[in-house]
Amino acid sequence: MDIARYNADWLAAWTAKDVEALLGFYAEDCRYFDPQTAGGITGHDALRAYLTGLFAATPPMTYTPDKTWPIPGGFCGRWYCDVEGAGRMRGFDMVLLDGDRITHNEVYVHQLPQE
Repeated sequence: MDIARYNADWLAAWTAKDVEALLGFYAEDCRYFDPQTAGGITGHDALRAYLTGLFAATPPMTYTPDKTWPIPGGFCGRWYCDVEGAGRMRGFDMVLLDGDRITHNEVYVHQLPQE
């Protein structure tokens, strides 16, 4: 698998706020964690509900891939996110895969200082 291409396509779905396209990247029984979901989310139904609410509550965001590197069972990817009217964030994903489906995704982000 070309993890750089996979990551870029996945981040494009995040930029588009395309819930169904994003779910296509995740296994049915996936586990998802980000700073707003301390206990994590399990499965497509819960992830669909979370993403639908998140995207409705957030301004347009543009995700730009920075760097990816393989790890056993998946990859890590660093990215930038420009949030309309709210500045820029840098983030990092740890992704475990079963074939081409994400089974485990941990997201870490922080706001970058305004220039």
